[in-house]
Amino acid sequence: MLTTSTTSDPAVIIGAGPIGLAAAAHLYERDLPFIVLESGPAAGAAITGWGHTRLFSPWQHNLDSAAQRLLEASGWTAPDADTLPTGHELREQYLEPLAQLPQLAESIRYDARVTAVSRAGVDKTRTARREETPFLVRIETTDGHSEDVLASAVIDASGTWSTPNPLGQAGLLAPGERQALAAGRITPPLPDVQGRDRERVAGKRVMVTGTGHSAANTLLDLAELDAATTIIWAARTADLTRVYGGGEQDELAARGALGTRLRTLVDTGRIEVLTSFTITHFTGEDALTVHAVTPDGEREVSVDVLVPATGFRPELGMLSELRLSLDLAVEAPAQLGPLIDPEFHSCGSVEPHGERVLAHPEKNFYIVGMKSYGRAPTFLMATGYEQVRSIAAALAGDRDAADAVHLELPETGVCTTDLGGSCDAPAPAADACCSSPQLIELSAG
Repeated sequence: MLTTSTTSDPAVIIGAGPIGLAAAAHLYERDLPFIVLESGPAAGAAITGWGHTRLFSPWQHNLDSAAQRLLEASGWTAPDADTLPTGHELREQYLEPLAQLPQLAESIRYDARVTAVSRAGVDKTRTARREETPFLVRIETTDGHSEDVLASAVIDASGTWSTPNPLGQAGLLAPGERQALAAGRITPPLPDVQGRDRERVAGKRVMVTGTGHSAANTLLDLAELDAATTIIWAARTADLTRVYGGGEQDELAARGALGTRLRTLVDTGRIEVLTSFTITHFTGEDALTVHAVTPDGEREVSVDVLVPATGFRPELGMLSELRLSLDLAVEAPAQLGPLIDPEFHSCGSVEPHGERVLAHPEKNFYIVGMKSYGRAPTFLMATGYEQVRSIAAALAGDRDAADAVHLELPETGVCTTDLGGSCDAPAPAADACCSSPQLIELSAG
């Protein structure tokens, strides 16, 4: 017997990052019931992995409108609009106060990992009364128990931080990659090479892979360590021009400075570059031997540690019982895919989009935030805020507001990243002569 969805069933939001909490704020303003399910122990838990970094964009571009209204009504004062916050500051000064508001706090569950989303009593093959049947969201708690939650709608803002791309060719793990990870020869994404992880890299022979902002910033931070630290930059591409990017033409000045400083370090020889370098497998115990193919044939490079910065991909396994329409290439919602294809669009040239573009054949199910961009590396935080505003309006029956999407994004010539799908990945301060924290824009949905 099918269970019929009722208006009392809440909307379930997966993830209590910036986009997930923004969705909660907009649903609250629309007087719609909701539950936020966060796999970590606190709001923005994934940000702890890169909290040492600094955002590209100032506070004025990092606050959702509904969230800001709720916070200011409680007496909260927004940080200086022109200041660039670190990830830790984003959590401490914005996400944590937002999650602690009584309007949201009672509806947030922590340490609740979503493992599957389906329809109650209905698998993917069943059509009859499907849209009337509530969603079934299965969660796993830290003690290993499972629990099912019924929902009238599901907004997946879980991000991509937990599913990095493999280092091997053809989108696959390279032979020996798991063993190198287990041995600590391969670091997690975006290590804190000037702080927490300094001992792992200082004075060592370090290889950084990838051609996005995360790779660039790790390279920049490594270059500020002592001269005994040998830095190798390995890239699959033959041309690094796009990585060096827009320079002074970037409307986010901190982001534009990234390529200029990186090019200088390469030109002076501080960073050794290996282009057209495709990793095939790993060997070695005392040191890591990276095996690759290049235009000149096979090559072996021995390093002490490798820093991966090759991007992320969406985790879609938990959605396998839903009827989704995804772009074949980037795994974004099908209508969104062509709008964000990184071969044709920078993050500043992506068209505003809302509920209609994000909709799937599975009514009232949405993927938002960085996960909505799939494998495309062009996401901006402001984009996610407009996504969830439009979706909340649609769920409330306000079609005009849902369709009235407005978004002004800073154009850039350096819109390539590998940081969890976020286009505002780390960058250095505009003053290239001075040491500064990395700059990043969001890594959790």
